[in-house]
Amino acid sequence: MCTGVQSCWNRKGPSPKCLAMLNLLTPSALLSRMTNLLIRGAMLFSVGVFLALVLNLLQVQRNVTLFPPDVISSIFSSAWWVPPCCGTAAAMIGLLYPCIDSRLGEPHKFKREWSSVMRCVAVFVGINHASAKVDFANNVQLSLTLAALSIGLWWTFDRSRSGFGLGVCIAFLGTLATQLLVYNGVFQYTSPDFLYIRSWLPCIFFAGVITMGNIGRQLALEKSHQD
Repeated sequence: MCTGVQSCWNRKGPSPKCLAMLNLLTPSALLSRMTNLLIRGAMLFSVGVFLALVLNLLQVQRNVTLFPPDVISSIFSSAWWVPPCCGTAAAMIGLLYPCIDSRLGEPHKFKREWSSVMRCVAVFVGINHASAKVDFANNVQLSLTLAALSIGLWWTFDRSRSGFGLGVCIAFLGTLATQLLVYNGVFQYTSPDFLYIRSWLPCIFFAGVITMGNIGRQLALEKSHQD
């Protein structure tokens, strides 16, 4: 960013850096950025909705979650508001990660290709599948196993401090929101073992945040390459 007249102008006119910044402020450039933001948000929302339907189907089949009959309104036995909420959260997370990277001045370049992102999604679905299908001796063993898998997912596909910090914060907020919903009777978990919810839920949230962050970063990277 230009800090003064001398940094922007020289004897030959405005510097290339300032010309580039002025070009970013033109109406056409702003419209292009907004359009790209909306497209990326829509794509992230769609991915979030799809994953919510698939993962909730796994949980319902295992009877991990129980929704009251009066709010069941889809073929996947999910409350109607769950997929849109997950899609909105996915869009916000996917847009937030590249924004934080830009603010910190630390572009994330670790394994930046779609094949890596697809593997990350596959591992995330596998972690959810394990939480719903694999029988563990007790909830403590399940929670520790999923925690190790979630951290392993971050280490394999992210490895950024900002990614880990955001993952922990959003997982905490997501768990708190889930606890409030369960406490108010919106839905419930079978055999809750920690304040009305399952103790392994933060691990699932953390893995989901890392996954959507990777998708958001890759979409932002594709946009920058097009420019």
